[in-house]
Amino acid sequence: MKKEIITITYVAFNLLLHFISYTKEKNAILFTYPPADSFSSTGLIVSSKLPRFEDMYTLTIASADPKSISANKTVHLTKSVTKWFTEDGELVEGLFWKDVERLIDDYNNDRKSK
Repeated sequence: MKKEIITITYVAFNLLLHFISYTKEKNAILFTYPPADSFSSTGLIVSSKLPRFEDMYTLTIASADPKSISANKTVHLTKSVTKWFTEDGELVEGLFWKDVERLIDDYNNDRKSK
């Protein structure tokens, strides 16, 4: 009896965590606080999406609080994953990071243009 109650509690807790993750976090892979020396009152949400059986990968940077006055416009990078791999299937990390840095620059340039 005691073991059944623990199992039911565990399953219920797991379902609750999955529900929160699905509704609140969606595809997010990183949440940040605003930088300590920043005037911004909002952090960032970095999310990623690679649909099943597709090669188009989307990386997104958005404000954690889109209604904030210091929030920037959301920026997206959508590119075929084949552009970052060799014919042998090895990731060319430098190419990937160059695209990520460009995406970060796009997000930050929006702030400068406000």
